[in-house]
Amino acid sequence: MTTDVPTRPARLHGTDAPAPAADPRGADVLIPALDPRGAGTPVLASDPRGAGVLVLPARANSTGELLADAAVARGMTVARIAGRPVPDGLRDAGAHLYAGPRLVGAVAGDLGIAPVEPLDGWLAELPGEFRGRAVRLTTLGAARDLTGPAFVKQPREKDLPARVYEDGGRLPAGDPDTVVLVSEVVRFVVEYRLFVLDGVVRTGSRYLTFGQLDPVPLSGSAHREAVTDFAARLLDGHGHTLPSAVVVDVGLLAGDGGRDARWGVVEANMAWYSHAYAADVDRVLDVVLRAAGPVARLADRDRAFVRAAPGRPERRADPVRPASGAGSPG
Repeated sequence: MTTDVPTRPARLHGTDAPAPAADPRGADVLIPALDPRGAGTPVLASDPRGAGVLVLPARANSTGELLADAAVARGMTVARIAGRPVPDGLRDAGAHLYAGPRLVGAVAGDLGIAPVEPLDGWLAELPGEFRGRAVRLTTLGAARDLTGPAFVKQPREKDLPARVYEDGGRLPAGDPDTVVLVSEVVRFVVEYRLFVLDGVVRTGSRYLTFGQLDPVPLSGSAHREAVTDFAARLLDGHGHTLPSAVVVDVGLLAGDGGRDARWGVVEANMAWYSHAYAADVDRVLDVVLRAAGPVARLADRDRAFVRAAPGRPERRADPVRPASGAGSPG
């Protein structure tokens, strides 16, 4: 997420920027992994700790390439597709997916995949002790009534530039019913990405310091204990309000307005579209495989978090609220 400071450049987060050139092997390429039992043929079973299929976009990106290597090391097959039509060999193949929202929306149904993601209102509904600042869920149309600075972003999509707007009149044109989060303007000193599976942090990475890219494994970070303690409290109390496989970004907010420096949630993201930074890639893969795996293996607890198919209504945690202000920090 772009740190909520007017003087900093906007940054996209929760995404992995694509490499400038497409994968030289092109679309619809299968990279076979040898059967660990010695048969020498691709394994298409759906055990996430063994065989299976990991589907990636045809255009390569850094996290996708790392995940591909980790998947092949497990005996999985890696497939690259550019969109529809989905190759027949990938239908009902026990596939998993790591890709951007547009490709996921286009092919998840044909692949038999159920991608899960946080609800739109999750951050706004957290208690203030975990947000560390005021956040409100509203609409782009209502946000145009803002009379002062606020950080505005979409909860999941990336169509609206996520940054501080001096007032509602500075917001770009768009569908007035677009759901947005309106946040109090704050400053994050340092930010960490946590890959969570079944309410437990599996791996993590620092990714920004004072708004500048600064990836370091969580295990080697000076803030490791503070981050893990904060995450444990958050997940113990509110892990049930998230998908079983998810990414949670947390950060240290600078002291301001009489408030001390404090830890707070930056946002929650879909694991199937999150940059790994310096996190342990094999553990990242564990989370990704659960976050966008076969419908047949979807846990009952995750059904409420399945991404809506194109043309279907989006899921919201609660009715949106007016944007007369960012909301109460408590």
